[in-house]
Amino acid sequence: MRLGVVIIVLLLGIGNSLAQDFQRVDAAIKLYPERFQTTEQLAQMIARDFTDPQEQLRAAYGWIISHIAYDPEQYKNFNYNFKDYRERNAKEEQSRAKIIEHTISQGVAVCEGYAMLFEQLCNVLGIETYLVRGDIKSHFNDIGRPFDTTHMWNMAIVNGTSYLFDPTWGAGKYQDRFIHEPSYEYFMAQPSWLINTHYPDFIDDTLLEAPFSRAVFEQMPLIVYPGLTWEHLIEPKFGIVDSTLEEGSIQFELEGVNPKKVSYAFGSKKRKAKHQIQEGSLFFEIPLTLGSDELIIYFDDQPALAYKIE
Repeated sequence: MRLGVVIIVLLLGIGNSLAQDFQRVDAAIKLYPERFQTTEQLAQMIARDFTDPQEQLRAAYGWIISHIAYDPEQYKNFNYNFKDYRERNAKEEQSRAKIIEHTISQGVAVCEGYAMLFEQLCNVLGIETYLVRGDIKSHFNDIGRPFDTTHMWNMAIVNGTSYLFDPTWGAGKYQDRFIHEPSYEYFMAQPSWLINTHYPDFIDDTLLEAPFSRAVFEQMPLIVYPGLTWEHLIEPKFGIVDSTLEEGSIQFELEGVNPKKVSYAFGSKKRKAKHQIQEGSLFFEIPLTLGSDELIIYFDDQPALAYKIE
């Protein structure tokens, strides 16, 4: 499962975390060893230093994003074949234990390693947790493609409240090589923000009161502006724009967004777009450029939306 940290999503480093002040936790885990031989060793150190479940979650997440590097070569280490479902289940359990041990002792993983290690730490610490599997949207090629289970992240429950985590995306980005950029943007991530890029196999795992469908997620543009959601988009609602539009331009309308500046780019050159606010809605128009297949919209010079042009 790929590290979803390419092109648009990581142009920002913006997210929304729900938590208390974790400065003490963040400072303490900097003194922890870089490697452990077992999950229990790390969990015991966390339990020694912190008793509050949210602080324990912070310590577990923080250690992982600080010390585990994404390495796609790890896919080759845990491939296996099976002849029936019984053998598959047995091998999956064996593979799971090996993945966790390898991740914490060697410091390299793909998303399964990140998520399974975080889950196992929660289990040892007595925190209710489970893995979330689903799809991600982080690149122009993800706009309009069929849903596929390509990624794994986590949910943990504290005092009856569920929280979402993605330590893989929190660790950094992969662009031909792993770039280590630890971030807490995916620690206790707000569901309304995470759904822009993560859609689970089971709709209840969105943690949204009124989640939209998997089909909508497939067709959504890339949405990366803080606080912006699919519901704010009036026109165009979906992420693929027809290059043969008769008027030769794309008309945009969004609710509840009020940037001082709107600009756009079909390539590397950014151009300013005229915009206006009327009755709480943002309106602007962008002329189509012949031969372009990708469009990025910026609000106040921050990437906001991205579309494919076909």
